[in-house]
Amino acid sequence: MVFDELTAMITNQLKATLEKVTREARLVEDLGADSANVMVLIMDIEDHYGIQVEDSAITSLKTVGDVVDYIEEKTK
Repeated sequence: MVFDELTAMITNQLKATLEKVTREARLVEDLGADSANVMVLIMDIEDHYGIQVEDSAITSLKTVGDVVDYIEEKTK
């Protein structure tokens, strides 16, 4: 469920195709995100899930799977 919701956010924000958004897809290298895209995505995630993404965690969120795992851990 988190993956599907995140996929919708990513395809909306980055204009990436659904086929490109996999757990292994890297946000910057594979999906074309820049720092501004990442910050907007983080804000969308915070709003949607009611969580606070720590600045220190942002640099470790490289792939879609990393982000899904982070969200699932924070929303347990």
